[in-house]
Amino acid sequence: MDLPLTREQKEERLQRYVEALERAGGVVFTDYRGLQVKDLEGLRRQLREVNASYEVIKNTLFRLAVERVSKKAPQDLLQGPLAAAFAQDPVAAAKVLTKFARDSKVLQIRGALLGDRFVDAAGVETLSQLPNREELLAQVVGALQAPIAGLVNVLAGPLRGLMNVLNARAEQLKEAA
Repeated sequence: MDLPLTREQKEERLQRYVEALERAGGVVFTDYRGLQVKDLEGLRRQLREVNASYEVIKNTLFRLAVERVSKKAPQDLLQGPLAAAFAQDPVAAAKVLTKFARDSKVLQIRGALLGDRFVDAAGVETLSQLPNREELLAQVVGALQAPIAGLVNVLAGPLRGLMNVLNARAEQLKEAA
């Protein structure tokens, strides 16, 4: 059983929540009941790989932190045992959590706070199907690179044609000699 937090500990935790909310691109909330400690550690490790942190939160303190940073979360969300994944890239965190929830069948996704907007569990599932930041950047680079490669081929075409004509003429002269 946990000992009650002192006022100083509560202030420190509240400040940590405020800073995490200000830094994070999104926060995904889960009900962690039923998870073994080793499973939680595995989940934390997977989330660290996508630059996200995961911690059990104190609902009352977290509600105060949300109010301090002028964000809104439904009051019914911040009830019961709750853990939060703070992520720069909420899509990557949603992917990890959704896969983990599917595999473990114990973890339940409750929703997410994305900027100033709340998304329910179904919204987090949809979010997890979107490409993450790296995938989007790769798509943009590919989209920018394709026309440039096409232009290079178009510009190189006449030179290739000229080279083919010159090579053919050189072969003719060689055969004639």
